[in-house]
Amino acid sequence: MDPLPRIERCLQDALASACAEGPPRLAGAMRHAVFPGGARIRPRLCIAVAMACGDDAPRAAEAMAVAIELLHCASLVHDDLPCFDNADERRGQAAVHRAYGERLAVLAGDALIVLAFEALARGAAAAPARLVPLLATLTRAVGAPHGIAAGQALECEPRVLLSDYQRAKTGALFVAATVGGAESAGADPAPWRALGDRLGEAYQVADDIRDVLGDRAMLGKPSGRDAELGRPSAAEALGLDGAIRHFDDLIERALASIPTCRGAEQFRALLEHEAERLLPAELTSLAA
Repeated sequence: MDPLPRIERCLQDALASACAEGPPRLAGAMRHAVFPGGARIRPRLCIAVAMACGDDAPRAAEAMAVAIELLHCASLVHDDLPCFDNADERRGQAAVHRAYGERLAVLAGDALIVLAFEALARGAAAAPARLVPLLATLTRAVGAPHGIAAGQALECEPRVLLSDYQRAKTGALFVAATVGGAESAGADPAPWRALGDRLGEAYQVADDIRDVLGDRAMLGKPSGRDAELGRPSAAEALGLDGAIRHFDDLIERALASIPTCRGAEQFRALLEHEAERLLPAELTSLAA
């Protein structure tokens, strides 16, 4: 069963709680950052792993999925700011700082980070023994030394290893999704780590390729920004053909890393669908 309606409902509930009172424009900026969403692949992955592991505490799984997506959305708000990417668009609409101003964009991103941890604490209260490992997984994914904040900071360094950048910038939240999905169901997270790691790297490689080959309509944001900003990029380091081969290899390795579980075929179908959505054949043919 597609967990997307479940995820959207939980995100709506979390935002409704946070935005019921307080400054209306801050509430508007927070909603603008979260809705409409993208593919929601991180929370979908989290719920899918929880279901494969029994999903005996569905509220905990939902809370972890929501927390991960809120943190992802917060990172996009901050990523788009003039001090970083100076991007005008995100997901086909005005970036938050363009719609609400820089000050509210900074505050909206901050508020979404706080809301993520609040949502996790509330939702995992029904399974309190699982809250501590879930919090540890989430904090590792967003902070230093290897979380998404560190990934953003690597853009400020004079020299960066591409693998370190990819692992922190994108991979950290994917690992949190697979590991957190297992932890929310009381299962051993170790067998699920490799799936998140490989899928996260594949997403970053795909993003690098799409930035070269895609256009504004496809991306929902301007293309060509990696080269313009001098960012580490698989497309630049490996060439387009090499980056596409690397992406295909990462997807195959991700598929091979799916643990034996109920719903393994659904997992495989989800990954194959995402691979085609990210890099459709008509796009990769442009690299020829």
